[in-house]
Amino acid sequence: MNGAASSAQSGCPFHGSAAGRSFDPFGPAYQADPAEALRWSREGEPVFFSEPLGYWVVSRYDDIKAIFRDPILFSPANVLEKITPPSPEAVEVLRRANYGMNRTLVNEDEPAHMARRRVLLDAFTPEALAAHQPMVRDLVRAKLDAIVDRGRSDLVADLLWDVPLTVALQFLGVPPDDMDRLRSFSVAHTVNTWGRPSPEQQVAVAEGVAAFWTYSGEVLARMAARIDAGEHPHGWMYDMIAKNRVMPDIVTDNYLHSMMMAIIVAAHETTALASANMFCRLLEDRAQWDAICADPGLIPAAVEECLRHSGSVVAWRRVATADAQVAGVTIPAGGKILMVTASANHDPRHFDNPDALDIWRDNAADHLTFGYGAHQCMGKNLGRMEMAIMLEEVSRRLPHLQLEDQAFTFLPNTSFRGPEAVWVRWDVALNPKGTRPTRDFPVGAPDRKAIQRQLTVKDARPLAERVLGITLADPRGRPLPAWTAGAHVEIVLPDGEGRRYSLCGQPGGDWQIAVMREDAGRGGSRWMHENARPGMTLAVRGPRNHFRLDEAAPAHILIAGGIGITPILAMADQLKVQGLPYELHYAGRAAEHMAFLDRARTDHGDALHLHIAADGRRADLPALVGQAVPGTRISACGPGRLLDELDRLVAGRPDLTLAFEHFTGGESAGALGQGMPFTAVCTDSGLTLEVPGDRTLLQVLRGAGLDVPSDCEEGLCGSCELAVQSGAIEHRDRVLTAAERAAGDRIITCCSRARGRLVLSI
Repeated sequence: MNGAASSAQSGCPFHGSAAGRSFDPFGPAYQADPAEALRWSREGEPVFFSEPLGYWVVSRYDDIKAIFRDPILFSPANVLEKITPPSPEAVEVLRRANYGMNRTLVNEDEPAHMARRRVLLDAFTPEALAAHQPMVRDLVRAKLDAIVDRGRSDLVADLLWDVPLTVALQFLGVPPDDMDRLRSFSVAHTVNTWGRPSPEQQVAVAEGVAAFWTYSGEVLARMAARIDAGEHPHGWMYDMIAKNRVMPDIVTDNYLHSMMMAIIVAAHETTALASANMFCRLLEDRAQWDAICADPGLIPAAVEECLRHSGSVVAWRRVATADAQVAGVTIPAGGKILMVTASANHDPRHFDNPDALDIWRDNAADHLTFGYGAHQCMGKNLGRMEMAIMLEEVSRRLPHLQLEDQAFTFLPNTSFRGPEAVWVRWDVALNPKGTRPTRDFPVGAPDRKAIQRQLTVKDARPLAERVLGITLADPRGRPLPAWTAGAHVEIVLPDGEGRRYSLCGQPGGDWQIAVMREDAGRGGSRWMHENARPGMTLAVRGPRNHFRLDEAAPAHILIAGGIGITPILAMADQLKVQGLPYELHYAGRAAEHMAFLDRARTDHGDALHLHIAADGRRADLPALVGQAVPGTRISACGPGRLLDELDRLVAGRPDLTLAFEHFTGGESAGALGQGMPFTAVCTDSGLTLEVPGDRTLLQVLRGAGLDVPSDCEEGLCGSCELAVQSGAIEHRDRVLTAAERAAGDRIITCCSRARGRLVLSI
């Protein structure tokens, strides 16, 4: 909302667009597609006040993540507040049942929230959850056995609802009785909290919620009686009852009752709805479904991308505890906030081509479907595990599955979304007689190294002396995802190791790379020169971009040394298209060694400055840096000595910005990451972790269930960078500039370490 004023008394703005003021999440547009319904907001009015709802609505990724990051200023106290005020009759129904669902993990303020969360967290570590994989797989197989010869199924009724509910109950230690009643209870809870029931419906909904509360209390009492009788049954709720006995001020009686009810819903409903969305999306895009069937290693990535593209949690709530600025808009103290995470997950500022489903997407795990920070969903990895197993078993046994034409229906509410039925059919005669073996995927976010495309070499020809140009294409002729200047792909060699090469053609269409032969290198470029031929298939990861062009800079100096021209030329192309000022400096030993030299001359004319050593024209880096106008961004790629010299020079010009990219390092990742133990304090998550000398910070963070992306894990790419609030950092990467290291506000977690105590923003 541009320049919107607000009233601290009413919380309602005096100004704002008509679309914002009239926005109603119960309208047909939002109910049909929340992300699409807020496209206009992402593009121009990222924070606005909805008069029908009485909430401030936030739609962009960075703004929502910032709200999640600060649970003090933005309290979760209203998360379970009824979004539609209850009628007196509904209130009376709940009163008669002694309904008292107060605080659970999702709506509790600090410091009580984190004190309880630490007590409850051990069962949700990746290591602990991995023990549940055999149970989940047995449940899925039993459900599939019952339908595999039927030829037609509603996946929701036959698989996707019962499996997560049964897993939830077994995880909790609750007997799997009354499954149908629990489903109706769950629907009543959702409508009661996030829906808009009519006055007539409110009483029926309240009766369902009251029955759920009573049922939860009865089950809890039976479980407590078993413990009191000296039994030692297994299950998370039994552990919580035991903790209630020894720390009743933290795990209170009411908290047990509230958590029993909340987790029965949270542990299964979101997974069931997310799984229904997943099968819809993948079966609608046959090429991606077929890719999963051909390569099950893509399944964790497919799960993550479906959680991003069509997650089941589409919005979450907060309330401002004081006047707060979000995207330049003042949200007054007491202002209620609806964070539409589905919109954030389609924000092009964070995700390239966000509306496309792309199971090879590099950064899908950045999605906000699970929330972020101290209140991030504890059960996220249990949900991931269930979805991966269900997808693997169905694609393994029914690869020929087809989605029927149908009108999908959804339970109307603001925050949870998934089809109530997903009808599919298949030809029983085509059921595989023998099926591929299964695998247990690592619990947690997907391993980026497993996300590989199989691409065809369309063309391979010399570009300069010892430089081979290679064009990659989809074997089925489908267009490859668009990429941005500075992006690279990773070619997976027969030994399983990857080599990174910048994309250097025009974004869109086929992908082009250039490979300079380095006989003294690790052998990757030599293999590419000797083996890359038209028609062959290569395994490719990416594209990924850790070297993005900042178009907002007032001026650009682009510097390429040798084969470093590949990302730099793409940047020059982009700046030219945008009509932005730039200089392109291209240095090399001799013209015959310089790839794309003719194209650089043709396409960039007066902006091009050549520095060819054989002609006596070397780049004067001190002059280049010294004469740069304040605010200039220098982007460079080339030999290490070139980048080191630029780093030294720009460190003396704090009014300039330097960005560079390395593709080769020195020490191995293992040697880089070892050192003296230290302590890592994770402020957003409320965790304090010990990092031993033989483990990297990245490994320890992941072991605690925190999602930290990574790519090279050699200190070269910067994908695992985290913000640092305080602490003495031992920088061991080749990503950060000298100025960035001196600032001490970021760390590359795969290799760098700390001395003593490091405070991180995660």
